[in-house]
Amino acid sequence: MPNLILSKYEPVSKMVVTKKPGARSQEQVLKTLFIILVLAFLFLPILILVAFSFNESQMNIIFTGFTLDWYKNLFENRALLEAFRNTLLIAVLSTLISTVIGTISAVGFKKYNFFGEKFVGKLIYIPIVIPEIVMGISLLAIFTFFKIELGFFTVLLAHIAFSIPFVITSVRSTLYSFSENIEEAAEDLGATNFETFRYVTLPMIKPGIISGAILAFTLSLDDVVISYFAAGPGTNTLPLYIYSNIKTGITPDVNALTTLMLVVTILALFISSKIEAQTLSRRQGK
Repeated sequence: MPNLILSKYEPVSKMVVTKKPGARSQEQVLKTLFIILVLAFLFLPILILVAFSFNESQMNIIFTGFTLDWYKNLFENRALLEAFRNTLLIAVLSTLISTVIGTISAVGFKKYNFFGEKFVGKLIYIPIVIPEIVMGISLLAIFTFFKIELGFFTVLLAHIAFSIPFVITSVRSTLYSFSENIEEAAEDLGATNFETFRYVTLPMIKPGIISGAILAFTLSLDDVVISYFAAGPGTNTLPLYIYSNIKTGITPDVNALTTLMLVVTILALFISSKIEAQTLSRRQGK
């Protein structure tokens, strides 16, 4: 009798629920529409910016005609070029310094135990989570207390200060992802502490270092609030230059500069992807 009951209800468990062709096509249309809306939300402002860099009109409202004059005017605008040079120089220097300090600090947190280690580890997250205006005011207070003249140097120090926690966080997450037995094995084979770090630890935490450096560079490149409090009257960065011209109107030569930056970024990503693909193919060939 139980076997008869099981055989009676067995086909029910094997039933497959199939969607109607109309419902399936409607779901596919909704998914495609959603993807299009997301992509438009992300990239449409960038496309508009690029388009208005070729606009004849100085006002970024109506496209009146095609011209390349703004790219010519870009290289004649000394204030804009100086602000861009300061931004790029500060971003590169702060990235290099914060990456070195952040990497050493992250390795120190992993390898050495000291009093208040957990407390200090929690303090590192404070510059990440607090509002930028609080960070900017606090740095301004420190510079004023020590009577440090505001200018290029103070902006550089400020960018290093808020970039270090991001690098430490990125490198620490990579450090805790692999076992310490690998380093101990290298030391057992006769490697010194420096050789272990250079040939074992450093290659393994390289992705964390690169991601932390990219994050620090990006944050430094487009920072406005902290730079506003740390910069002196004679120092200007590209974000501050654009911010100061919002009331009077941003000219299309700024659009031209950002378009060139966008092109360089796309080329860099393309080249890096090609190099990564070639490296991967060589490893697979070996």
